[in-house]
Amino acid sequence: MAPPDDGTSRRARLARSQLYVVTGARAAQGDLEEFLEAILEAGIDIVQLREKEAEGGDLLRWGEAFRRAAERHRALFFVNDRADVAAAVGADGVHMGQNDLPVEVTRRLVGRDMLIGLSTHDEAQLRAASPQADYVCVGPIHQTPTKPGRAATGLRVVRAAARDERRPWFAIGGIDRATLPAVVGAGARRIVVVRAVTDAPDPAEAVRCLREGLPA
Repeated sequence: MAPPDDGTSRRARLARSQLYVVTGARAAQGDLEEFLEAILEAGIDIVQLREKEAEGGDLLRWGEAFRRAAERHRALFFVNDRADVAAAVGADGVHMGQNDLPVEVTRRLVGRDMLIGLSTHDEAQLRAASPQADYVCVGPIHQTPTKPGRAATGLRVVRAAARDERRPWFAIGGIDRATLPAVVGAGARRIVVVRAVTDAPDPAEAVRCLREGLPA
């Protein structure tokens, strides 16, 4: 294992990041390591392991593959929701939702060096986001099956984040090659994607196309 980054190094890398992919463990495809290698080689800055129903042991096992791949490519690796798993596997950070542990509690659990991300779904949540979160996500911009029952925010929240948010922030929700120009036009410089890469016939090519649509 490479020596762990301190918080300063991680936050500097976060500030430079633009393209963030959230994926499960790809048990149905059976290609997790190959998939991670392909998308990281193509230019992913951050990768997140998201398996909402998985037990801790499985998350640790999959997390090892994520961490090794991220280290090879100097990318950041996050675990969704589970601060305990993120700490145990040596992840760079943990991503929390509005109904997960509060950011302040999570910070006490993971310490100062680990990064914390927070989902926000409207302008009020964005304004109320804890200053202890290192980055925020805004969305879902478009309706998406990865957030069932969550109403789309549209571009208004992107414009609000571009105007008011000073820490790194990412637009999320139904962003793909077709919808990306409008999201960038509203002020986004960083995006999170799921299906645009995980469901693509050629995930690496999907990554390259998305990167071409992001501001230099």
